[in-house]
Amino acid sequence: MRKVFVWILCLMLALTGCSSADNNDAAMDTQEEEKIQIGMSFDSFVIERWQRDRDVFVSTAKELGAEVNVQNANGDLEEQKKQIDYFIQKGMDVIVIICIDSDGLKESVEKAKEAGIKVIAYDRLITDSDIDLYITFDNTMVGSMMAEALIDNGITGGSVLMLGGSPTDSNVPLVEAGFTEVMNKNHVRILDSIHTVGWRAEIAADYIYENIDVVTEADAIMCGNDNIASRVVPALAEKRLAGKILVVGQDADLEACQRIVEGTQVMTVYKPVEKLAQRAAECAVALAKGEEISGEDVTTMENGEYMVPYVGLEPVSVTEKNINEVIINSGFHLKEDVYLNVPEKMPE
Repeated sequence: MRKVFVWILCLMLALTGCSSADNNDAAMDTQEEEKIQIGMSFDSFVIERWQRDRDVFVSTAKELGAEVNVQNANGDLEEQKKQIDYFIQKGMDVIVIICIDSDGLKESVEKAKEAGIKVIAYDRLITDSDIDLYITFDNTMVGSMMAEALIDNGITGGSVLMLGGSPTDSNVPLVEAGFTEVMNKNHVRILDSIHTVGWRAEIAADYIYENIDVVTEADAIMCGNDNIASRVVPALAEKRLAGKILVVGQDADLEACQRIVEGTQVMTVYKPVEKLAQRAAECAVALAKGEEISGEDVTTMENGEYMVPYVGLEPVSVTEKNINEVIINSGFHLKEDVYLNVPEKMPE
């Protein structure tokens, strides 16, 4: 009789253990299902900074309990539309878009909104669309900083070439507006202005080779970003003009920082992408939870048809004078890497 009792007791304990394990498994499955899902579609990773944006955003979102599905459109608008459709089908809570064409995603955004999905335009505005947030840096200030760096280097009354970014990027006209305003105030003549379709830097390099007569008239060249400058400066070097014609850019790419200490680029604009990506991830999670985006940095702006929430962070002008403080001391780039080609100038 005692043996029977022991056997029944063991059976009950076993059944209880299974029930507990089943309940734990069910709870874990529920937690997985409830985890916030964020889709992130990048233009491409050709521009150096985008990889850093991606890594910080994904890391921050993970810390906040969200999962991020990252897609790369490789500069193809139709591919980016397919990626957004995929995110909609997967039932994402939020879609974050680094758009290829600011005017080309209106229908895609409408589909996402109809499906109850929040949409964030990251760094580049999506026009005429009911997006839930546009987060970027102050692009007009970026252009002003480029121009002011040239003025500080004595270009007042001189002439400049503008080799700008993609014509489908809504940030480009803002940067150029800030730049030309300062140029006009200081009586600097703009010799010529072009755009690089798809941010293809080789277009700017080709311009240097094919228009050398115009180039030699210029005192300075405004490059739409540092990647463009990375092709312009070597082209100038072939014509023995590197360091003689002032060059400015933006993004604080490593090669740009190297050129600054070498003397072939006057300045770049540092955008603390860690802050941008962290803030964007925080906003994405808040939107997924149905919360209002709040903070002193939140305002609104018009994107054509709609007034949309807007967060604009301040960029920083970087020259040889403050590169150690802004770039190296912040850990954005290593001192050894920045001074790789001029170790004799490396600070102790």
